[in-house]
Amino acid sequence: QVQLVESGGGLVQAGGSLRLSCAASGLAFGNFAMGWFRQAPGKERAFVAAINRSGGSTNYVDSVKGRFTVFRDNVRNMVYLQMNSPKPEDTAVYFCAAVRSSSGIVNMTPFLSGAMNYWGTGTLVTVSS
Repeated sequence: QVQLVESGGGLVQAGGSLRLSCAASGLAFGNFAMGWFRQAPGKERAFVAAINRSGGSTNYVDSVKGRFTVFRDNVRNMVYLQMNSPKPEDTAVYFCAAVRSSSGIVNMTPFLSGAMNYWGTGTLVTVSS
């Protein structure tokens, strides 16, 4: 059974930092591109960041570029989202997700459409001003 379990959410002040973690089990982690999504109150779930199978290629939504960093550890089957200088508008439930990948580049189609193979249950991040 595939499980993606997020942790690390909580209350953070604007301008601070927070690291989200996602522990993956039940899948061949190295065969999956991974992503982070978020759902703000009253809004639809949206793409935040993607990382390819090896961790050598990443993509971000424009609003977090230069502030957030996604990285992975294929030995520990973990993916992380380092959130630096968060803003109140980053307040959301953050989800980790996995999609099978047959190449080293990040195919953005599933990330932009939300058609990922597996999802975590989310962790709440609240950024205070």
